[in-house]
Amino acid sequence: MKVKPIILCGGAGTRLFPSSYKIHPKQFIDFGGWNLFQKTLERIKSPIYDHPIISSNEKYEKIIKSFLKKYKIKKYDLVLEPYKKNTAPAVLSSSLLPNIPNNQALIFLPADQLIDNVKAFNKAVKQNQKKLADDNICIFGIKPTEPSSQFGYFLTNKHNSIVTSFVEKPCETIAKKIIKKNAYWNSGIFYLRKDSLIYHYKKNQPRLLKNCLRAVEKSQSKKSIYKLHKPSYAKAKEISFDYAILEKSKKILGVGLSVVWSDLGSWRAITHLFKRIKNKYYSKKNTFTKPWGKYFNLHRGKCFLIKELVVNKNSSISLQKHRHRAEHWTITQGKPKVTIDARKFYPKTNETVFIPLGAVHRVENKFNQPVKIIEAQVGKILKESDIIRYVDQYNRIK
Repeated sequence: MKVKPIILCGGAGTRLFPSSYKIHPKQFIDFGGWNLFQKTLERIKSPIYDHPIISSNEKYEKIIKSFLKKYKIKKYDLVLEPYKKNTAPAVLSSSLLPNIPNNQALIFLPADQLIDNVKAFNKAVKQNQKKLADDNICIFGIKPTEPSSQFGYFLTNKHNSIVTSFVEKPCETIAKKIIKKNAYWNSGIFYLRKDSLIYHYKKNQPRLLKNCLRAVEKSQSKKSIYKLHKPSYAKAKEISFDYAILEKSKKILGVGLSVVWSDLGSWRAITHLFKRIKNKYYSKKNTFTKPWGKYFNLHRGKCFLIKELVVNKNSSISLQKHRHRAEHWTITQGKPKVTIDARKFYPKTNETVFIPLGAVHRVENKFNQPVKIIEAQVGKILKESDIIRYVDQYNRIK
């Protein structure tokens, strides 16, 4: 039996933009000719998968249909929520469609993640299918590259790979300690049979199961599109799958993945991604020379611009501020001295600093090695004219 992929595609991505910005959710944002929803669809083109189920919100119906048409996905089921209820109701309602057999293997894929080595990922999916039973859950973990407080973690028993504990977004100090114990980042990708899913909801969330069953049974369905019944779904508890099910289960198998994985839920993650893929975007047309060095416009999206700054030795950008944009800087090379209002400090390589809108800031390079920074500008106006200079060694203050 093929694996049934269920793509969780209802998130709003509110950490990236202020709520006043009318921007597509992050899974649909154009990052230079591609988006995360597209990459998720490409990942399931392997013959090990059946046609997908896409779980989303009613207000994203048109954009999802347009992308499915664009990427030539002809066979699919689309389950549309009338309200955002977090992942536990979304996971359950998308699994209760009548055409899914009870012993069907289901893999849940967040639509806002990037996985570089798709072959290795799909190999792990295929290898672990035989381990699925009517009462267990398989979750995929990523070996941490740093002690990040942006992700949840899990620890496993080294003898049988059973998950022993979850740690939800710890501080960096705790993250360092659990990484030494071979903890994994929790990817949010989990894998189980339909009968196991129902077993866990019956045991831990019976009322939620009852409401989601009614929402599916009374849904408006037409051409493989299911609009969940509003009154029934309104009664569903708003809770994550992790809290509702995973942290209550004793039979969770943790599987480590040897892939490059990105959860693009923050500008820090996006700048780190562009650090890896920046060579794809270089051209003479997007290269600009400045007295202090040069910069490259890597990609301009709606209300954001990704750049690379190169600050030469003994050089400095002006002490400046912006009225219309905030900035996120990820240091990729060198030892910059950064000023943000009254604070002066030397961030480390791979560290990300945030420059709020209106903050007076500067980067200086007092060493021989060039300083390189991946910068994400976020705002409704992203022009060079939005620079108010206070101090400038190149006499550019008018």
